[in-house]
Amino acid sequence: MLLLRNVTYSTNGRKILDKINMRFKEGMSYSILGPNGAGKSTIAYILMGVIKPSDGKVLLDDRDITDLSITERAKLGITLLWQEPARYDGITVEEYLTLGGKLNVDKEELKEILEIVGLPYELYHSRFVDKSLSGGERKRVELASVLLLKPKYAILDEPDSGLDITASGLIDKTLEYLRKIGTTVILITHHEDIAKKTEFSYFVCGGKVVRKGFSDEVVEYYKRACGKCPLLEGMRYGHQDGSSKGI
Repeated sequence: MLLLRNVTYSTNGRKILDKINMRFKEGMSYSILGPNGAGKSTIAYILMGVIKPSDGKVLLDDRDITDLSITERAKLGITLLWQEPARYDGITVEEYLTLGGKLNVDKEELKEILEIVGLPYELYHSRFVDKSLSGGERKRVELASVLLLKPKYAILDEPDSGLDITASGLIDKTLEYLRKIGTTVILITHHEDIAKKTEFSYFVCGGKVVRKGFSDEVVEYYKRACGKCPLLEGMRYGHQDGSSKGI
């Protein structure tokens, strides 16, 4: 089980997270729902070890991993899908996904994973992971890399960001595959319909957990309690102020 215990995070004199408590049980799917600037990505970065909390602990199976690096956490089976995928000049999609051949993946498995993320093997395996790929294509490649790693915990930070209208089906296929292999999913989103695809949700606003419970119930509370919030209305109609980027 992966836990956040009384996690607080402040930067430049501003409190981003305030005594966050969350637990993620093995094999379940979770969403962290809330508007841009609520602190969702900060939670993802703390879980992955990108940043350290100002106070509180991160625990994995009763082990304190608060001070472990990204690499050390990756070895323990924690993986993060970044909101903004990177580019790698001179590396093909197949080389990137197989770590240059170091990851033991046969062609059929690679084809299956690329099919799940909507990238036909024949068209994409030899493409370069550079500016010749669109942001949406690079996001799908990054998602494929997470699936191939078969992590114990997959943190998906806005997995539908930058994708087209087929994103909902992509999320369905991704969650189905991760459930099948027993991965715990922690999905960061501000979209109600995406959050409802998971089993359990945490609604975060202003750096605090406002509500937690079964996803359908939390989404209904989110809609009912916050429907007139100008920030949330902006999210529904696609007007973003950019506050979700970075921390």
